[in-house]
Amino acid sequence: MIAAGTAMPKILNFAPEDWAFVSHFRPMAQAARACGLKVVVATRVHRHAAAIVDEGLALVALQSRRGSLNPLALARGLVEMVRVIRAEQPTMVHCISLPMVVLGGLAARIAGRPRVILSVTGLGYVWIESGLAPAIVRAIVRQAFTYLADRPGTTCVFENTEDLRELGLDPRDPRVVLVGGAGVDPQAFQCGPEPPAPPVRIAVLARMIKPKGIAEAVAAVARARAQGAGVELDLYGAPDPSNRTSYTDADLQRWAAEPGIHWHGPTGDAAAVYRDHHVAMLLSVREGLPKSLVEAAAAGRPIVATDVPGCRELVRQGREGFLVPLGDIEAAAGALVKLAGDGALRQRLGAAARARFNERFTIAAVIAAFADLYRSLVATAGRCDATAALGSRDSGRDERAQVK
Repeated sequence: MIAAGTAMPKILNFAPEDWAFVSHFRPMAQAARACGLKVVVATRVHRHAAAIVDEGLALVALQSRRGSLNPLALARGLVEMVRVIRAEQPTMVHCISLPMVVLGGLAARIAGRPRVILSVTGLGYVWIESGLAPAIVRAIVRQAFTYLADRPGTTCVFENTEDLRELGLDPRDPRVVLVGGAGVDPQAFQCGPEPPAPPVRIAVLARMIKPKGIAEAVAAVARARAQGAGVELDLYGAPDPSNRTSYTDADLQRWAAEPGIHWHGPTGDAAAVYRDHHVAMLLSVREGLPKSLVEAAAAGRPIVATDVPGCRELVRQGREGFLVPLGDIEAAAGALVKLAGDGALRQRLGAAARARFNERFTIAAVIAAFADLYRSLVATAGRCDATAALGSRDSGRDERAQVK
């Protein structure tokens, strides 16, 4: 609760893109508003400004480009974030995604903001690629994160336990909060019966970029079909031109010309997709916690995913689906063959996926976790302000006593 007559506390969110905030991070804003916070979103604006403003949130457009490792561009981004913080004077700063964690966290310290939340939603392509340059960047990011995490007033939010260990933290650390990803509304994903089969339809919902395993999914379905499985693959998602690993429209259209492969472009109705499909698949290289798989679990669909961080936070081998080794097309195809030939297995794994979802991946659970965090920080801010005010009054009494 906020005392009458006090200014409304404010949270400033640094998010990577407006579409990402709308798709994945609105539960954070909903939790903040429920705690009486004024919410400001600073992000790169493309086509989703209205969705943010219509939510009752203040919007600040960032000019910096996503994905650039140019030192000059990074410096300009840092300066821009410092200016935003000084203009907004937030009670707390919430940095969402690893690039924003590093730049926004440094900006918050430069601007003198004592309460900072660092939300790591995945470690990104820097942790995927090999070679000297990515290794150097990883080392720099680790050092920067350690510096920021060790500052008083910092809370670190993660979506899986492996990422936090990778950055040198322990799940039992009081600075750490573990949340179930972006959260999904169970009412929007009713666990209904699967559609008729054959064919058994496989859905991949993802950005059409290489780390999401799109080529591997196409190859696995082609291999399963070659083994006699009646399966078809539907790809839902768009290329990401600002990501240098993105596939082109021509790549996707070429795959869609192959038997049993269909590319539909992006969709705004994941519930309808899973209602019309039997299996969800994501052969990603690494994840924070993939929302598309959480949605599949909410819909009660079995999952085929790579045995990598993020995916195995949700899926357990043989329980909610199948985890296959990274890059192993034969193993992925084998899992599809099993699922295609056994409707009872699909039903059993799908029911387990729904139960797993209900444990901690619902939107209510995510909102509750963030609400608890924000309330604790607001309370801390109130105590600090009261202490400062008391100190100021005591100082004034001392000065008046000296004058007398």
